[in-house]
Amino acid sequence: MPPAKKHEPGEKQAASGEGAAVQPGHTADKVPTIRDVALLAGVATSTVSRALSNPDRVNRRTRERIEQVAAQLDYVPSSQARALSSGRTNVVAVLVPDVTNPFYFDIIRGTQNQLKAAGYTQLLVDTEESSEMELDALQKMRKSADGFILAASRLTDAQLAEVSGTQPLVTINRASANAPTVVIDTPSAIIQALEHLASLGHQRVCYVSGPPTSWSNSMRWKVFEEDSRQRGLETNRIGPFVPKTTSGAAAADAAVRTGATACIVFNDLLAIGMLQRLRERGIRVPQDISIVGCDDIFGADFCNPPLTTIASPIEQAGRVAVSMLLSQLNPIYGGVSRKLAVMPTHLTVRASTGPAPVSAPVAQPPQKPQQA
Repeated sequence: MPPAKKHEPGEKQAASGEGAAVQPGHTADKVPTIRDVALLAGVATSTVSRALSNPDRVNRRTRERIEQVAAQLDYVPSSQARALSSGRTNVVAVLVPDVTNPFYFDIIRGTQNQLKAAGYTQLLVDTEESSEMELDALQKMRKSADGFILAASRLTDAQLAEVSGTQPLVTINRASANAPTVVIDTPSAIIQALEHLASLGHQRVCYVSGPPTSWSNSMRWKVFEEDSRQRGLETNRIGPFVPKTTSGAAAADAAVRTGATACIVFNDLLAIGMLQRLRERGIRVPQDISIVGCDDIFGADFCNPPLTTIASPIEQAGRVAVSMLLSQLNPIYGGVSRKLAVMPTHLTVRASTGPAPVSAPVAQPPQKPQQA
């Protein structure tokens, strides 16, 4: 039997069958840590942390030795470690009330693309139309995100004032004196819709309201009421309704009871649900009643009939919100930090609005199938 090979001083023992070197204190199946780097480089762990996160703060020779050891061990600092040493996570949390609502799809895409271009990761949170969940998420993620974008926040003014004083944030479609915000031009949108309906001869109009905690809902009703009064229109307000298609049946039934010949609805999902219920009741749209939605979501032009709705550049709103937030987070993005950005709106007229009927809509009995 041949004698075992003797290793020369300083020669590393090869791993069995692999020929790979194993460093002192580091086995092949062990992930290297900052302690391993510090031990092999002969420095403190705090020095390793500074050398890898803020190299200008460490002596050049020491830094080069640490970098050489880190490369030798294949050491990669964890994201948590980088966050602790730099105070940055490069994560921005985007909070939305209902992730299943198509209105937020473009906001999410806009924020994500802009954040990605700036080297940030987006963390998406669905707050389920709950101000309590929204506030809880903000408090729990305070150290895990550099900043926050709140889309259609359900927080009160007092709550927004509190959280904006402790962490960088921007709101979308939720005006606040305490935080930068991107809003849809709600007054212009509602005025355009009422002008359209009045031009068609409608005298009795109804606003179908959404969540009571929604800033845009309150603003739309305020403008709706003021502009209708100036035009001499008779108004009604029904709701609040959950802004989903499933609430459309109750909303449609309530709208018919008001005797209105036209409705402006909080959002497209609710309006589409109303169209379905009106069709079930034999009430024709737009011959008997006209319906206007808000948001121009994907599918608004596919429903029966295609929905007249208020449109705005939602994806751009997401991008602008990110730019406003980044100006708070990092001086390299420059510019004067804006407090308010207003997105333009326009009315997209489709087949769900038409001339006012002579009388209020009346439900018709379901049609019986014709005999063969």
